[in-house]
Amino acid sequence: MYNAAGTLDRDQLITRYAPLVKRIAYHLMAKLPASVQVEDIIQNGMLGLLDAVGRYEEGLGAQFETYAVQRIRGAMLDGLRENDWLPRSLRREMRRIETAIHTLEQQNGRQPTERELAQSLGMELADYQKMLQEARGYQLVYFEDFGDEDDEDFLERHIVGESNDPLDLLEDHNMRTVLIQAIEDLPEREKTVMGLYYEEDLNLREIGEVLGVSESRVCQLHSQAIARLRSRITTGRDAGPGSGKRGKRAKVA
Repeated sequence: MYNAAGTLDRDQLITRYAPLVKRIAYHLMAKLPASVQVEDIIQNGMLGLLDAVGRYEEGLGAQFETYAVQRIRGAMLDGLRENDWLPRSLRREMRRIETAIHTLEQQNGRQPTERELAQSLGMELADYQKMLQEARGYQLVYFEDFGDEDDEDFLERHIVGESNDPLDLLEDHNMRTVLIQAIEDLPEREKTVMGLYYEEDLNLREIGEVLGVSESRVCQLHSQAIARLRSRITTGRDAGPGSGKRGKRAKVA
């Protein structure tokens, strides 16, 4: 990727890594509402790629692709944040679900079913599932969970850095312990969805084919799994359902 002068050939880098922008964009789209246009995500990602090409130096100690992924995702997330793609009203409704999950866990000593959650919220099951589907894009950690600032996503805020990795931001021992146990306690189907999506890198349609359900149903399961994990993390509990114990509030350094 060097030209005759011995410097990085920017045009070649852009041509080579443009498909990476599309791959990241389509993977991110699986988490976002249908109102978000993939073309807008790709456009922001290309700006991130251009920024990466302009800023990259071998002395940074990272492979260019690793560095570019951070800048591309950061640019995409910046664009999404500017458009406020997850309404406050929907975020409030998802927090109601988290509260209901926590309450029912404590009462019953197990993870509540969808029907139990819908009844607890005074909703028909179909309306509850529709809300889960509309919440596509609801995230595991928000900055306001750990501070006083409003509407700033914790992972989005840090991912744009040159050296920060979202996984590094969850290295707090208490949080990792709580999160691992929370994932283990997920209902089997939701655990499978999370594994296929985050470990096997399948999209929602592909996961639906594996499970024999619709893409919209996978979306519902994913949103509900995130709500269960958030319920466990934001209460900072370090024991499973029914323990009746609350640990210290999870924190991120």
